[in-house]
Amino acid sequence: MAPMGMTMTEKILARGAGRESVRPGDLLLAKVDFAMGHDLTIPPGRLTREFSRDMGIKWYFEVGQGGICHTVLPENGLVLPGELVVGADSHSCTYGALNNFATGIGSTDLACVLALGELWFRVPETLKFVYHNRLSEWVEAKDLILYVIGQIGVDGARSKAMEHTGEALRYIDMEARLTMTNMAIEAGAKNGIMEFDEVTKEYLEGRAKRPYKPVTSDPDAEYEKVFEFDASKVELGVAKPMSPDNYAPLSEVAGTRLDQVFIGSCTNSRITDLRRAAAVLENRKVAPGIRLIITPSSHQVAIQAEKEGLIRTFLAAGAAWTTATCGACLGGHMGVLGEGEVCLSTTNRNFPGRMGHPKAQVYLSNPAVAAASAVTGVITHPREVLAKMPVGIA
Repeated sequence: MAPMGMTMTEKILARGAGRESVRPGDLLLAKVDFAMGHDLTIPPGRLTREFSRDMGIKWYFEVGQGGICHTVLPENGLVLPGELVVGADSHSCTYGALNNFATGIGSTDLACVLALGELWFRVPETLKFVYHNRLSEWVEAKDLILYVIGQIGVDGARSKAMEHTGEALRYIDMEARLTMTNMAIEAGAKNGIMEFDEVTKEYLEGRAKRPYKPVTSDPDAEYEKVFEFDASKVELGVAKPMSPDNYAPLSEVAGTRLDQVFIGSCTNSRITDLRRAAAVLENRKVAPGIRLIITPSSHQVAIQAEKEGLIRTFLAAGAAWTTATCGACLGGHMGVLGEGEVCLSTTNRNFPGRMGHPKAQVYLSNPAVAAASAVTGVITHPREVLAKMPVGIA
């Protein structure tokens, strides 16, 4: 009897374990192709520097050279199709947009991977998400994934693989795809994954540091459930406090007063995100009483933003431009919220206390909505800002 077909996730895990096939629920030891740790999940800087030097680790990113790992690794071609990737950070699922199995692990598990080169995995069930047609004007990949999480809930894909496919993805660039797989963990998923196509191939040309072998799901692969969405009907939206699955159309929350707007994080502060924000902020000013903080996700993103004049636009608008870091996203620094403050953020989580005080309110949106809202001081559709005459233009 011929073996049943496998999904992309199953094929990668089977390859790593040296097996011909695997099924959901199988426990296996698999060889890891690439492992990542950052300064919050591995020992403090001095020890990590010494370890990297002593072990001959090539890909150590010093202050002023790296940034947020989930941007740095893809932009340097270090996480590739068909590979088994782990990272000591829950948003390591981001890399799956590049057709690999990528998941977050704990610091102890990372130590095992560094010592042994392998780790145990339970093969997850796969949920298939099919997106028909294409997104409407202003609606971005961030809106699509917020809508999906709103439909299935923050535990709707718990410990499962989220396989994204369909016509709509052909019109979504790689950086936007990374936004979608980044938020797999916000649905409780083990990993998010996408097919290899021309968008993937073009992104990796000149980047990939190793040969790679893409995987595809077999036509007879089995899925626990298949979800189908008409992307053209997804509205511009936000996640309301206090959960990423608390989705609402933008029209429902328009006019909500804000204290702070944060454009940053591993979800939405790549160069394409900053371009969209700058297009809204060009020749405009941040509203009185509003803090607009913009944090690029990598040093390379910052260099490109400077080259394109985006930083000049941000500073002229009255925004604070910071170094490449996680910053306000995890309530660490550079934008920590106080009691009762309201923030619109391009990040991935808005749980109580995530960005500061547990009684602060955080809404999640795409970068264009965030930029427009910083100009008006309330949650606003970008077209309303662009319809008005910019400052100083007659």
